[in-house]
Amino acid sequence: MEPLPPIAEPGGDGWRDELVATLRLSWPLAAANLLQMLTYAIDVIFIARLGEDQLAASALAIALFGLVLWALSGLTGAVAPVAAAELGERAPALRPVRRSVRMALWLALFGGIGGIGLCLLLGPLMRVTGQEPQIVAMAIEYNTLLVLSMVPMLFNNVLRSFVSTLDRPIFATAITAGGIFVNALANYAFIFGNLGAPELGLKGAAVATIITTLVTLAAYIVAIRLDPKLHRYRVFGRWWSPDWARFRHIANVGTPIALTITAEAGIFGAAAFLMGNIGASQLAAHTVALQIAALAFQVPFGVGQAATIRVGYFYGSRDSEGMKRAGWTAIVVGTGFMVLTALAMIVIPKPLIAIYVDPWDPKNAVLVGFALQYIVIAAAFQLFDGMQAVAAGALRGLQDTRIPMWIAAFAYWVPGIGTALVLGFATPLEGVGVWIGLATGLIFAAALLGWRWHRREALGLTTRPASR
Repeated sequence: MEPLPPIAEPGGDGWRDELVATLRLSWPLAAANLLQMLTYAIDVIFIARLGEDQLAASALAIALFGLVLWALSGLTGAVAPVAAAELGERAPALRPVRRSVRMALWLALFGGIGGIGLCLLLGPLMRVTGQEPQIVAMAIEYNTLLVLSMVPMLFNNVLRSFVSTLDRPIFATAITAGGIFVNALANYAFIFGNLGAPELGLKGAAVATIITTLVTLAAYIVAIRLDPKLHRYRVFGRWWSPDWARFRHIANVGTPIALTITAEAGIFGAAAFLMGNIGASQLAAHTVALQIAALAFQVPFGVGQAATIRVGYFYGSRDSEGMKRAGWTAIVVGTGFMVLTALAMIVIPKPLIAIYVDPWDPKNAVLVGFALQYIVIAAAFQLFDGMQAVAAGALRGLQDTRIPMWIAAFAYWVPGIGTALVLGFATPLEGVGVWIGLATGLIFAAALLGWRWHRREALGLTTRPASR
């Protein structure tokens, strides 16, 4: 039996070793997440040049598409804790890991097809929620093309989880970085008709997304094929051969993750529709402010992904002390980083807004005024957002996903959306009230998930069954 990868050694002594191992795994994942957000930011930057209506239309389409994609990424991303536990128990675990990745790819295909169907309900959803007719028409046109990127995006998510669990997270960073340049070039070409491409306007942004996704998928396949360590797992071999027990196990672990993400992302998606009822300027400002908050979130999200893998390794090797160190180290790292982002939002909000729109241009004055109000609230909930993200990741490493799902559903949709509805529509706060509701949901989620991680041993979460 081969030893675990260096990043996964459960025999490391002390908290310092764990901190080094966590940072070593976290930074490429966090960097990849930030680069992915920059890829999305490029879409916003180019679309914003088309006008406020186009930006609002794309925001509504992305609200649904992003929710479905995020949830299905949680479903298929369950391959990470499953494969990590297999490595922790019996590295290199060639056959179990290979079969897990294969079945996760199957889940990506089936789930992606279902996700496309859900996203095509955007039109009726926008009409029911009272969006403006011209916004509805543009959003439907954009969405019809965008959904074609769903399945390859989910394939990318599975392969990213595989390379990260096998101690190659830098591949995800490099591939995502390359995707930024592809996306920028494709947006430049197809939105405005440059480089000999047709001028497609908002539809061009969807075409750019499809091209970028396919190029990224090809890059993952090539990287896995060329790297000796990854290639020996032969994850693309006998892709037609099912392993239904493993398929069900990944689905059982991943489905609550998907529903948890739906509960969390859903409240932000719902907030976009609430903002659309308040006004187009508020919705555009909400989109910009949320992009900034989401950009900051990518670091603790990456730390949470690392926590899933680190805790998963120790869970597989049945090392309760290792689980403890891995989880708490990640929580401190992720939460600590959010202190810095909160300060940045308070001290330099306009330069942050300038990533997306020109805050000094008089024509953006109304949008920027609203965005500045929302960013102040985003700064206030940064710590709680980071804490809940990493705590959820640590619990996933223990393959504890069902109760966290219910915690998320309660936190985001009872105190969270309830506060947003009351303050947003029954008081003069309007958009500010909606953002206070978002903060309330995150505070409740952080407190409850943190408590569950703290009580993990008493709740029996650290006990791994003798066999799978």
